[in-house]
Amino acid sequence: MLGEVFAVVIFVAMFGFIVWDRFPKHIVTLSCGALTSILVFGVGMRSAKAFWNTIAISGIIKKEFWYTAGEAAEQTSGINWATIIFLWGMMIMVEGMAEAGFFDWLCLKIAKMAKYEPIRIFVSFMILSAFLAMFIDSITVILFLAAVTIRLARTLKFNPVPVIMAEVFCANLGGSATMCGDPPNIIIGTSLGYSFADFVMNTGVIGAVSLLIIILYFYFTMRNRLQDPSDKVDISKINVEVKIDNKVEFIRSTVIFVLAVIMLITHAMTGLTVSFIGVFIAIITLIASRRKALMLLKRVDYYTLLFFIGLFVVVGGLEQTGVLEEIAGFIAKVSGGNPYIMIAIILWVSAIASAFIDNIPFSATMIPVISSLAAQTPGVDLHTMAWTLAIGTDIGGSMTPIGASANVVGISTAGKEGYPISWSTYCKEMVPGTMIVLVVSMLNIYFRYL
Repeated sequence: MLGEVFAVVIFVAMFGFIVWDRFPKHIVTLSCGALTSILVFGVGMRSAKAFWNTIAISGIIKKEFWYTAGEAAEQTSGINWATIIFLWGMMIMVEGMAEAGFFDWLCLKIAKMAKYEPIRIFVSFMILSAFLAMFIDSITVILFLAAVTIRLARTLKFNPVPVIMAEVFCANLGGSATMCGDPPNIIIGTSLGYSFADFVMNTGVIGAVSLLIIILYFYFTMRNRLQDPSDKVDISKINVEVKIDNKVEFIRSTVIFVLAVIMLITHAMTGLTVSFIGVFIAIITLIASRRKALMLLKRVDYYTLLFFIGLFVVVGGLEQTGVLEEIAGFIAKVSGGNPYIMIAIILWVSAIASAFIDNIPFSATMIPVISSLAAQTPGVDLHTMAWTLAIGTDIGGSMTPIGASANVVGISTAGKEGYPISWSTYCKEMVPGTMIVLVVSMLNIYFRYL
């Protein structure tokens, strides 16, 4: 009983400090993780076994962590080292691509193909944002897209605010389509043993339908605010330079990116785990970078990786004490075992919660909950609840300016360049769009899985 109380108090305090945002998030989660280790596992449970199960360091040396021979290895408790190692590898790859100028070149090339027409750029950049976010962290996608959008807006004299908001939404939507697109998906996939192909065939299909609808929605609601007819620029005189400073670096980074995508798509067939893929891609990126390797290593966001480690320990405290099983039982009781109500609860609670709190700790907390729900409720299998959780956490974050890291980056970039985006402006456009996508997703899940 004492262990449960400590686990809940520490978890609530952690969330409170994360929302307050006065202290670095990695400091918050690591501190709460240390308190969990002492108060929950030590004082409350007096169980060294619970502590070591949560640390889960022994799993790294197992063959199944790196190669599964086609059988997915599951980890539903403790620190998810597969998520952390995979993210580390992808961060190094992305830094290498950025250093080679890949993102800037791609954005400007597509703008040129769109003949520098603001409406065409608007639609093209929404599609580009969704596509890139399927394979690359949405923060990086928005960082480069927003910067290029503002650069083009000043040249072509159009309003970049609607474009940036649409890019942010589509990045979050695109991230929901694949296992590596958004951190919650990485956690869900590595925890429950799902492959890249599993996500593409499930959340990817839902995301594709939703993307088509949201592009139409933004097109009809925002196109008239893109440009005043009197500000129209003579397109024939526009030539935004598209060049590559170092072609060798560019080709190397592109080849490595394509290789990473191929390995992720085929990892269910090859048996190579995302942990192996992350380390392999990091190593070849560092080898290809040569003298810049140390610089790329220094640029990795280690604070985010530390944030994950502390978070997993705190959630492990909730799981080891049985708190998450009780939450699952409560959801099952409220829904009365009705699969439609249960799916609606998971989807909408995930979405609304992710609009105001970080969706990473929320998804990490919910994975053991849905696992327990699946065991208690015969009418809904774990796969259906996993895809529902992924969609809810990924899409719900689009609703508010603080709901996802990509939102914060996009708004911050616009504000620094003299294009402020207020809460009212943001929510006026994004809340209806989010609601539309959530309803479409819920109906899709109902018809396809129930």
